Amino acid sequence: MRILITGAAGFLGSHLCDRLLGEGHQVVGMDNFITGRPANLAHLAGNPNFSFIRHDVSNFIFVAGKVDAVMHFASPASPNEQSPLGYVNLPIQTMKAGALGTHNSLGVAYANQARFLLASTSEIYGDPLEHPQKETYWGHVNPIGKRSVYDEAKRFAEALTMAYHRFHGVDTRIVRIFNTYGPRMSIDDGRVVPNFLKQAICGEPLTVYGDGSQTRSFCYVDDLVEGIYRLLLSGEHDPVNIGNPVETTILEFAQAINALTGNPAGVIFKPEARLESDPQRRQPDISRARQVLGWEPRVSLAEGLRHTLPYFEKELGRA
Repeated sequence: MRILITGAAGFLGSHLCDRLLGEGHQVVGMDNFITGRPANLAHLAGNPNFSFIRHDVSNFIFVAGKVDAVMHFASPASPNEQSPLGYVNLPIQTMKAGALGTHNSLGVAYANQARFLLASTSEIYGDPLEHPQKETYWGHVNPIGKRSVYDEAKRFAEALTMAYHRFHGVDTRIVRIFNTYGPRMSIDDGRVVPNFLKQAICGEPLTVYGDGSQTRSFCYVDDLVEGIYRLLLSGEHDPVNIGNPVETTILEFAQAINALTGNPAGVIFKPEARLESDPQRRQPDISRARQVLGWEPRVSLAEGLRHTLPYFEKELGRA
């Protein structure tokens, strides 16, 4: 297939480019480099099956030639309030990527009679009252909080995708992505994996907010991409959770990072300072992924962190 990937220079988008090219597909990458990094795609220079268009998806999208699939991954994704690249500090761009960007990407799929895959997120569940979260759960979201620019953009994107499927007959898929980690994450991402790895590599105590009992479920990027690729090839139109169902407390995760890196500094506890509506617990129910895609994660947290650590050591050395 010839596949358009928006957000191709991002963490997930770039890994997806690699996987699709490895499967023999042609890839057209698209990014405006607001949060994506040219370095994530540098290794693809000269690949005859890869081409790139620098473009903001909130503007009309034109791709010369036939496209067989469109995968919409373009959006700021970091909740880091201290970073200029966090979605809290790019609120309008984030809303436009989710609304106008999804509309324009769907337009490409509709014009080409191509299949369409939307990268949605576990954030559409908000601070969930259901645990673990099934795709049938409608969520517990503050529509006007700081996080809402991302949460509501993705919720709108899902609604628009289903509208195009029902009204125009577009062959759509929706993946709800849970916490993912691996090489090419930004060291300033602001989420717990980059934060802990940076502190551990520098020999600093890991900062744990509150008592560390809040939980996340961490999926290694290769597992995630495998699930997304299976979904693209499937005939499933309803949303599918892709993530690791193994729930880990933040304190347990900090201890695992310190053990991996040999960091003797331990942890330091600070009063909890949550971004408004930051979820206390997050765990996917992947029953649908198992049933429809025959997918479940294979890479353990320890193995995934071993694969991720050298990248962060290199990035911090460069910084």
